Amino acid sequence: MYCKYSDHMKEECGVFGIFGSEEASVLTTLGLHSLQHRGQEGAGIVSFDGNNFHSIRKQGLVGDNFNNTEILSQLPGKNAIGHVRYSTTGNSKPENLQPFFANLALGGFSCAHNGNLTNTNSLRKKLVENGSIFQTTTDTEIILQLVALSKKKTLTDKLIDALQQIQGAYSLVILTNKKLIGVRDPYGIRPLVLGDKDGSPVLASETCALDMVGAKYIRDIENGEIVIITDSGIESIKPFVKLKERPCIFEIIYFASPDSIVGGRTVYTYRKALGEQLALENKIDADVVVPIPDSGVSAAIGFSQKSNIPFELGIIRSHYVGRTFIEPSQTIRQFGVKLKHSVNRSCIENKRVILIDDSIVRGTTANKIVKMVYDAGAKEVHLGVSCPPIKHPDFYGIDTPNYNELIASHTNIEEMTKLIGATSLFFLSLEGTYKAMGCTERDSQQPQFTDHCFTGDYPIDVSEILKINSKNG
Repeated sequence: MYCKYSDHMKEECGVFGIFGSEEASVLTTLGLHSLQHRGQEGAGIVSFDGNNFHSIRKQGLVGDNFNNTEILSQLPGKNAIGHVRYSTTGNSKPENLQPFFANLALGGFSCAHNGNLTNTNSLRKKLVENGSIFQTTTDTEIILQLVALSKKKTLTDKLIDALQQIQGAYSLVILTNKKLIGVRDPYGIRPLVLGDKDGSPVLASETCALDMVGAKYIRDIENGEIVIITDSGIESIKPFVKLKERPCIFEIIYFASPDSIVGGRTVYTYRKALGEQLALENKIDADVVVPIPDSGVSAAIGFSQKSNIPFELGIIRSHYVGRTFIEPSQTIRQFGVKLKHSVNRSCIENKRVILIDDSIVRGTTANKIVKMVYDAGAKEVHLGVSCPPIKHPDFYGIDTPNYNELIASHTNIEEMTKLIGATSLFFLSLEGTYKAMGCTERDSQQPQFTDHCFTGDYPIDVSEILKINSKNG
């Protein structure tokens, strides 16, 4: 569910898996810790000791729940998968925490999912009519149900049969009695990488998780690829029609950890380049460049260096405001954005300030921060955004609000500037976004990224979701 007090998109989920390691559960815990930025509602680990599966799923942060040897001793075995969650489909309830586990006819089957299915309702309706009983409200359980009901003979064929019935964006890590399996959707919208930890194959949402456990990066799992890891080695199969890869553009702009590597470059260098391009496109006469932390820091560094305007930490973010404050009491809510941000007056007073952030969703937080900066004595407050205006919701695993709540979907730049209260407001162009990412231009027929939040170009049909949303108002 999208937090109505937030002005940023919510993280998706993070997945991790390791096969054949004496410290599987410990390494999975560390891997999940490095992926914590992708989801803070809950975490879970499922391990297999050669005879039995073991599962612990807890609401809250990884470090708060998997923090001692007593807990980890309950997850024995050389094989394990894990998941950190932010709810996109399904409410934030304990039963919705992953990885899910089920005893199927061919043995135990555990699955962790990053992404979102777009034909959930029609599939769920069909499955319920055929006698399926659902224990959760997430789309991930649909995958387990489809695997369980498949008439195919082998587990791999059952999985392929299930995947060919679903639509949407997904990266999966799956643990069975004998296998660790990684799956990436046909467009490769959600990320998944393969690594090696002292001979033990590792699957993870980002390379930062490989770094955390000391694993070597091998390669990205390709779009539409299923990787099957067993004691015999690693097998790759590609059962889907070959499509041009279109990874989510917001992995680079917002979600991935700055130290993760995408396409041979750290995410930090991409974000810095976005800021540099923003400066090239917008010549603003100002005294200081100030990032809105933490999301705007990399782009602000790039903007400052390219524009030759000094970079200052004019806004300080508190890292000790937990999720308790997402839906606080009215008394606490009145403090608004000050719970998380405070102004460093010495950098702001009597200055013409350029604030830099990576995105604007509703504009509510931006309005409050602009006001705070003015209140601290700024003479002018210009707001730059290192991506194009977000005009369309996401349905592939990012939790964004609907059209009515996206400020850029129903207002122009002039109106947005007035609502936010800034001296000026400027966004990076779509062409500039692609250029900063190393692309010469955006091919309208075959764009390199999934950029529907800017363009409305949804590569996977979302009509079922739009129809449901319209019924719900």
